[in-house]
Amino acid sequence: MPAMTERTDTPPSWDERTQLTTFLDYARATARAKCEGLSPEDARRSPLPGSPLMTACGLINHLRWVEHFWLQVVFLGGEDDGPLVHATDEDPDPEMRTAVDFPLPQLLDEYEQQNAAHRRLVADHPLDTPAKQSIRDGRHPDLRWILLHLIEETSRHNGHLDILRELLDGSTGS
Repeated sequence: MPAMTERTDTPPSWDERTQLTTFLDYARATARAKCEGLSPEDARRSPLPGSPLMTACGLINHLRWVEHFWLQVVFLGGEDDGPLVHATDEDPDPEMRTAVDFPLPQLLDEYEQQNAAHRRLVADHPLDTPAKQSIRDGRHPDLRWILLHLIEETSRHNGHLDILRELLDGSTGS
C-alpha cells in the first residue's frame, strides 16, 4: 500500500478559523488517505449487505456533494444543481448510487478541486456570516456552524471508510 496522504490536525495558529479549517482539511485528507491503494474493483464494491450503496466511490461522491450543498447552496444561496436535489423516497442517495459509474481517482480529484475552491470561499467570509438559505427549522446557520457540520459529516463517513477498507482488503488504521 502506498504511503498515506500527509495530514495534520494541529493548526499552525490557535485562532478559531484556523482551528476549524485545519480540522476540516484533516478530515478531508483522511477520507482521501483511506482510499489510497484501493483497487478499482474494491472502490465500487459494497461488502455490507444492509447498505448496498455504501462504497468508497459512493462515500467520496457523497462527501463532495454534501459539501457543495452546504457551502454553495445553503451558504451562498446558489441553485442546487447536484444529485442530492434528485433524491426521492425510492432513491434517497442518487450520489452514492451513480458514483460507481466513475473511477475513484476522478471522484477524488473532483473532491480535491472543490475543497480548494471552498477553502478560498471560507477564507473570504467572516465565521458569523449567516447562510443565505434557511435550514429545516427556518433558521439561517452561520459559516461557523456549517464548518462544524462538515467536520462532523466528513469524520462520520471516515468511520464508514474504515469499515469498508477492513472488510474489502484488511487495511486498518490511519
